[in-house]
Amino acid sequence: MAFASPSSIAFQMGQIVVYWYGVCMAFAIFCGLFFSSYILKKYHKNIDIERFYDLVFYVILGGILGARLYYVLCDFSYFYTHLTEIFMFWHGGLSIHGAILGGILSGSFYMKQKKMNFLLFADIIVLGVCLGQIIGRMGNFFNSEAFGSPTNLPWKLFIPLANRPLGYENFLYFHPTFLYEMILNSGILLCLFAIGRYFNFKKNGVLFFSYLLLYSIVRIFIENIRIDSILDIQGVPIAIIMSCALGMVGFLGLFFVLYSKK
Repeated sequence: MAFASPSSIAFQMGQIVVYWYGVCMAFAIFCGLFFSSYILKKYHKNIDIERFYDLVFYVILGGILGARLYYVLCDFSYFYTHLTEIFMFWHGGLSIHGAILGGILSGSFYMKQKKMNFLLFADIIVLGVCLGQIIGRMGNFFNSEAFGSPTNLPWKLFIPLANRPLGYENFLYFHPTFLYEMILNSGILLCLFAIGRYFNFKKNGVLFFSYLLLYSIVRIFIENIRIDSILDIQGVPIAIIMSCALGMVGFLGLFFVLYSKK
């Protein structure tokens, strides 16, 4: 039972073309914002929701810019000669690691200016981020990207010749690693929600650092199957290096949040 990606175009009105990738990203942001807002209203009723929305605007903007900038820098040799494609993010090319870093930087800058508790809001937002990742990965399906090594498993994914990496032109079916990540991220979201309920969403930082640790573990596993690393350093995919770094931050942060008296 193999399956293949449909057309990447959702619909077209004259010269205006709407791609499924963009639709998935927009829907992912909407659902993530809605979920985080629900957590805020239910467990942090004393926080002004308008203040939260102002913060989220900067987090989303920083996340999108960071996701694209990270991807462009990792494949700079290509974009240097294709400058106009830098802004064509609807063709794919948004890195979750760049989104995490960009969202953290923009969000922390805003919260510092407004004297807001970083870990408190990071815990609320990270739940929406995780849900958004689950939904957003569907964009990879429509773009025939973020797949893994060749396979003949029943859930194998057919990849068109134009999207196959060099050296894999004669293979038809590949691991749908974006689907694996969707499933594993769903497990992470359930774990985060359970942890949050256990602490009644009052232990600031525990969800944020747990997410960094758990997603890093998942991504390292996924990267060992994927064959489309945009950049390797000494033969190691950049995604694995970043995952190790963020995973260490998550582990150390979680340790201090749970065991430090300060």
